[in-house]
Amino acid sequence: MERRTIGAAALVVGAVGLGCMPMSWAYSGSRQRGDESLRAVHRALDLGSTLLDTADMYGPFTNELLLGRVLKERRPEAFVSTKVGLLVGEQHIVANGRPGYVKRACDASLRRLQTDVIDLYQLHRADPEIPVEETWGAMAELVQAGKVRALGMCAVGARGGRRSGAGLHDSTLRQLRRMQQVFPVSAVQAELSVWSPEALESLLPWCEARGIGFLAAMPLGNGFLTGTLTPGEGFEPDDVRARHPRFTAEMMAANQPIVVGLRRIARRHGEHVTPAQVALAWVMAQGNHVVPAPGAKRERWVTENAGAAELRLTAEDLAEIGMLPGARGSWD
Repeated sequence: MERRTIGAAALVVGAVGLGCMPMSWAYSGSRQRGDESLRAVHRALDLGSTLLDTADMYGPFTNELLLGRVLKERRPEAFVSTKVGLLVGEQHIVANGRPGYVKRACDASLRRLQTDVIDLYQLHRADPEIPVEETWGAMAELVQAGKVRALGMCAVGARGGRRSGAGLHDSTLRQLRRMQQVFPVSAVQAELSVWSPEALESLLPWCEARGIGFLAAMPLGNGFLTGTLTPGEGFEPDDVRARHPRFTAEMMAANQPIVVGLRRIARRHGEHVTPAQVALAWVMAQGNHVVPAPGAKRERWVTENAGAAELRLTAEDLAEIGMLPGARGSWD
């Protein structure tokens, strides 16, 4: 698989990563697929999808424990990215950016992951009660201590852009600038997909201009862009899509033209090319510093996603994707 170098820290990863969240969190049946998820992680490494993206809150904790079972055997082959800064309570999720907590959380992640160093440690969300410089400074000390190789910021919640007429929220960019003053930001993770391209407006150019890598979260639109979901099929109550405005039967039907367009382009590239691979190839075409991290919990999906690294979209393909209708249904 093609390799990509991202960030000032020269982080080298496969062009398509693996988002591990669905193995333990947010989707139906996540907690019942332990052995299947282990096979999926092994398959990703076999195919060169070296970036394994997780977080301490996924489970919570069980996602890191699962990865630790693989890393115990194959640590040199993997690029480990995990996150800190969010705590899962009984009723809600809260941010915690206190320096002491961040350092304790890092040690706990290292134990669960069965490794002595985290390749990329990301701030999952900034704590509104703590100056971000304090949190980022504590994370920088972890780099200096040799527990972490590089730092990143997760900005998945930042919305706006060309389809809403707004640009990335000013506070997000201000926050990133403040962090840069303390210690280099090597990567930013934010949502980017064919049906959610808002990062193209401000965040992606900002990262490119500064040599910061971009990890594309949800590049398959929570599974919608795979073309495997049927409008009206419904989701289990523990599935985040059950409460998502874009996943009502009405909105899934309204957004089918996007999938139809991706499928049409896939057919031009061969009978075995899928809409998901076209969607991932579009993300990778946005810059050499961009690495999609599609979530998957089964070997066949990992294999399909990795295959997107070999797909080269033409200028005609990219223009056609650019002309697809904007997604309907609010994210809020």
